[in-house]
Amino acid sequence: MQKAKVRKVSTDTLTSNLPEERREQLCGLLGNVELALLYKASVHGYQASVFHQQCDRQGPTLLVAYNNSGYIFGGYTSVDYARSGREITDEEAFLFSFTSGTSSYIKVNSGYNARYDDDKWPNFGQQLYFCYNNQPAVNYQRGNAFNINTSSMYGNDTQLSECEVYKVEQEPEVSVEEKPWRNVLCTPERRAELMEMIRNHKPLMTSVNRVRILMIGPVGAGKSSFFNSINSIFTGHVTSKAMSGSAGTSLTVQFRTYPMNDGREGKPLPFVLCDTMGLEEQSGAGLDIEDISSILQGHVPDRYKFNPMAPFQPDEQKASRPASLQEKIHCVVYVIDATKISLMSDKLQEKLASIRRKVNSLGIAQIVLMTKVDEACPRVEENLQSLYVSSYIKSKVQEVSSRLGVPVSCVLPVKNYSQELELELNCDVLLLTALQQMLRFADDYFDDIRPVEGNPK
Repeated sequence: MQKAKVRKVSTDTLTSNLPEERREQLCGLLGNVELALLYKASVHGYQASVFHQQCDRQGPTLLVAYNNSGYIFGGYTSVDYARSGREITDEEAFLFSFTSGTSSYIKVNSGYNARYDDDKWPNFGQQLYFCYNNQPAVNYQRGNAFNINTSSMYGNDTQLSECEVYKVEQEPEVSVEEKPWRNVLCTPERRAELMEMIRNHKPLMTSVNRVRILMIGPVGAGKSSFFNSINSIFTGHVTSKAMSGSAGTSLTVQFRTYPMNDGREGKPLPFVLCDTMGLEEQSGAGLDIEDISSILQGHVPDRYKFNPMAPFQPDEQKASRPASLQEKIHCVVYVIDATKISLMSDKLQEKLASIRRKVNSLGIAQIVLMTKVDEACPRVEENLQSLYVSSYIKSKVQEVSSRLGVPVSCVLPVKNYSQELELELNCDVLLLTALQQMLRFADDYFDDIRPVEGNPK
């Protein structure tokens, strides 16, 4: 994993209090960065004037506060502190909190200012004030910019034991040779070839007309966006048939099966993407593991509305007969946001592990779709073709492989269409390559069960 370095820029000898594990999690959110310790309250004091002397006009900064209840929490802003007396719009701003085994990450709400830039101590959303009134304390005031729960953010312990501010600097990727760590050819010919192979794909089992692919992942990871992206490629322009977005809770509340055609009036394509409610770490929220078991075995009908408080119960008539192979799931895809891998909580990781154990017991093929690679790495954002020469993206692939317990070869980085108005070649090739792998993995599953099903070709 790429590790952040802490570089001392003050004439004082500054020692970072930030544990290595938490530093790596934050740098996983921020990308390939170096953290330079600008300010430490126990050394410089709790005066706002000294904070500004040390931290003004330093570019993006990360504030990290500590209390005696074991919480490490704070906020990131990409806009300089400058004592401008203005409201600051910063879509990249976020708050975070860590405590024994759990982590949370709160983005600024759309349409709200991230902070007020005055000559006092930093505030986020004019809700969370650090070192309030030049004291080692945090102060919360109601507001709408961030969805803050003071109990989960800092355990309602407002007294600070330390406060640090780091300059966040993008670290240039140094590569001895620009040799790709995975070979993917991005040409118009390759895109056409992939589309043709997918159009003509025939599942290995003659009893199955369409491969059923189940998308599972945390809220906002990009499950619905992947469907929209694949549909866009075969439609010939960007579409948005499945509801997608970045809400804090799942926008998908039904089990949806999305068959696709080759163009608006074209023939049916040989796969169905199945979309589910997003996973959430707390119990009683998001998709229930029992619901996933019912989906895998083909019992849940299209448009079934999930109830996190009560798992799906098939009616007696359907429960008495096993679902046909055509109705079952043939490949499971875990959709993981590349920018949040390092912030994945222990609870969510355990939930995913429980799902994987269930999928393994049924012998169903599994693959990981790592989304938002452009947001995770500035180099990739600038040029998507650099994806497979980015050492940072490679480290994220290795990290998600380790966390989910899947081989590196089963982790496929992609960029979904989100803000674009036109299709883009590199984006298409990555998405189509991922879809082709899903169809191949489904055939591996069919190959394994063929003797059991007694349906040799």
